Amino acid sequence: MFTGLVEERGRLSRVTPKGPGMSLIIEASRPFVHSLTLGESVAVDGACMTVTHATETCFSFDASAESMSRTTLGKRRAGDELHLERALRLGDRVGGHLVSGHIDGIGTLTQRTKVGEAVLLQFAIASPLLPYLIEKGSIAIDGISLTINELFDDGFSVMLIPHTQSVVHLHDKPLHGDVNIEVDQIGKYVERLLGLSGEITGTKRSKITMTRLRELGYLT
Repeated sequence: MFTGLVEERGRLSRVTPKGPGMSLIIEASRPFVHSLTLGESVAVDGACMTVTHATETCFSFDASAESMSRTTLGKRRAGDELHLERALRLGDRVGGHLVSGHIDGIGTLTQRTKVGEAVLLQFAIASPLLPYLIEKGSIAIDGISLTINELFDDGFSVMLIPHTQSVVHLHDKPLHGDVNIEVDQIGKYVERLLGLSGEITGTKRSKITMTRLRELGYLT
């Protein structure tokens, strides 16, 4: 589990084919790399990856063909910056929100607007993900825990305050650039507990009706 608070901006050093997947090497600061142990999990642009090797200033991980196709990692090239976060430890403060590192889909930056010192970013996402979003709810974008500012028919917007801009590079992403999206887990668990079929899994979704709410005891 992660919190969506980016610890480090690493740089992709090398991408090497490995079977159907890829092996990626990321350069990062000495303190960050020294804190890593083999086999531990690191969120790389929000995608949970396992450390397979570490040196003084870089570490590597293997990404399966599935990971490369379902995330933006398959589109990254040497020199690209990536957001890094080590896994959450029991007892740590959760300053963002609980993030699993399992990417639900790809979003696209469609608009960037300066609002004073802040930056308003608008993203388009696939329609199956939209039911899991609520205004002022949480979402992880490239591993960054952010609050949804406003919802639209095809996506949502978030606001980056100056401090966030100093830590991440999301506001520098080119228009129509892709990002990793992980929706808040709470919505998925609620859906499961209510006995609804899931949008993310590609199955048909049932709608909550007044009859269903009465059956569950929410209405009399």
